[in-house]
Amino acid sequence: MKYDFHREWLSKKFEEIQRRTLKALQQLDDDQVNWRPDNSSHSISTLVKHIEGNIKVRLLKGILHQDINRDRVDEYKQTYIKKSVLEAVIQDRLQVVIVTVKNMSDEQMEQTQVVRNRERTNLDMLHQCTAHYSEHMGQIFYIAKQILKENYESTSI
Repeated sequence: MKYDFHREWLSKKFEEIQRRTLKALQQLDDDQVNWRPDNSSHSISTLVKHIEGNIKVRLLKGILHQDINRDRVDEYKQTYIKKSVLEAVIQDRLQVVIVTVKNMSDEQMEQTQVVRNRERTNLDMLHQCTAHYSEHMGQIFYIAKQILKENYESTSI
C-alpha cells in the first residue's frame, strides 16, 4: 500500500497544530502561560509538557527507536516554565514530528508499537496523535481566551 496521502495529510496537520499553537502562545506572557483557573485544572505550560512527553514516547521511542523514558506523572506537575521555552518545545518537537512523517517509508508506516497495551500501526498512532494534540490545542486556545478576553486574536486566520 502507498501512504503518500497520509504522509501529506499528517504533515500538514502537524504543521497546522504547530503554527496555531505558536500563534496562541505569542499572545501571552510568562505568567499567563503558567496560569490555571484552579488547582484541579492545567496550565498551558502543563499541556505543552504533556504534548512533549507524548511526542517523546510515541515518535522518538516508538517510531525512531530512541532510548526514551517518559515520566507522565511529572508532566502533570504544575511547574513555572518561561514562554520562550514552551515556544521552543512546540517549534522543535513538532518539527521533528513533521520531518519524520515526511520521511517515513511505507514499511515504517506499517510497523507497530504498543500503545496503552494495544498494538497499533505507526500510521494509526500518528492519526491518533493529530487528534490528541488538536484536543490539547483547543484547551490552550480556551485558556488564552479566558485570559485575554476580547484581546485574543484567532489563530485560524
